Amino acid sequence: MPTLTRQDFAWDRADVFANRAAQMQPSAIREFLKVMGRPGVISFAGGIPDPALFPIDAIAQAATRITMDPDRCREALQYAPSEGHEPLREWIVAYMARLGVSCTVDNIVITAGSQQGLDLLGKLFLDRGDAVMVTAPTYLGALQAFRVYEPSFVAIDPVAPSTRHDRRSVRLAYLIPDFANPTGETLSRVERERLLDEFAELEIPIIEDAAYQALRYEGEPVPPLLALDIDRVGHIDGSRVIYAGTFSKTVAPGLRVGWICAARSVVQNVVLARQAADLHSPTLDQAILHDVVRTRLDAQVRRLTQTYRDRRDVMLAALQHSMPEGTSWSRPQGGMFIWLTLPEGIDSRELLQEAVETEGIIFVPGTSFFADGSGERHVRLNFTRCDDATIIDGIERLGALVARHVKTAAGSAGQMLAAR
Repeated sequence: MPTLTRQDFAWDRADVFANRAAQMQPSAIREFLKVMGRPGVISFAGGIPDPALFPIDAIAQAATRITMDPDRCREALQYAPSEGHEPLREWIVAYMARLGVSCTVDNIVITAGSQQGLDLLGKLFLDRGDAVMVTAPTYLGALQAFRVYEPSFVAIDPVAPSTRHDRRSVRLAYLIPDFANPTGETLSRVERERLLDEFAELEIPIIEDAAYQALRYEGEPVPPLLALDIDRVGHIDGSRVIYAGTFSKTVAPGLRVGWICAARSVVQNVVLARQAADLHSPTLDQAILHDVVRTRLDAQVRRLTQTYRDRRDVMLAALQHSMPEGTSWSRPQGGMFIWLTLPEGIDSRELLQEAVETEGIIFVPGTSFFADGSGERHVRLNFTRCDDATIIDGIERLGALVARHVKTAAGSAGQMLAAR
């Protein structure tokens, strides 16, 4: 009788995983999270709220109220509708009304943060070979979410859009109108109206990522794209805009609660996709969050905006003081990020390697935010996670490192000229 030899399964074979698995790329941000907690490391990398500002007492009290009430606790621990916890959805309806969006609970579906919303929307709208219109740069998590469905990406300038695109291939647009990740830029009302004209001609849906919308530090609020489009068509069910919101930046990211507000036909299809994915978000998390936001959100946002505004100003002053000539940066009115442009000849990826090894500083290279991998001279800096002293120290170190690279690049250029 023959002897059977045990052999490990060859998971590295090219034919084991589906073709779409090849489109899955690691997130630079998720990788940075592994080193952020190391002693001595100054992180300007993640879009991470300061945990010292989480409303911990309010969350703990809400959790106690729910778990100590047998009826509420049983409901929170049971399977629930894929649309989400109805009291929370009703609260979101009222919140959207404050932003100028008239809707009902049928226009709201809860997601596991806005990130899951992007994945579900990509699943619904994109086939292989379709094109997605994005700004260049744009949020790297959106690129990750959409890439799985094997589209191409078309870069658009939101300030001066052009309709010279193949209408047959462009299926979806993705924008961050307020305090964009990574640039911190905000679109004016005129620019938003112009974009709505552009996409109306293309007859495509628009995803409005509103992750940072509440974090405004100065200037007058601008209506969401969804509100402006409803003004045009008369009702939300005729709007092409899909609003993706989240509580990750204002309350706590660990609860993983976001939402989509859109036409009922969109919401119904998202619900079907959600049922096939994870059934529903944890009801206990949604119930806790609802208890917190209905009484504390406005005060929480005021606390965040005051603290983050001060940290933004500290970082802007530190950049002005420490960065060498030839460096420039954005001046955001809100959000979490400053977009740094390095002097000619400096690659942010090489700079990062040295910054980690010699200075104990991490940031995100600009290449992570471009679908084509360009953006070598750019750096995204986060200012919300560090205190003032740490920001000043880190920017001084980074500025000195950039200055050394400028000097080295100038020396190399001089040697090349001499050799001629």
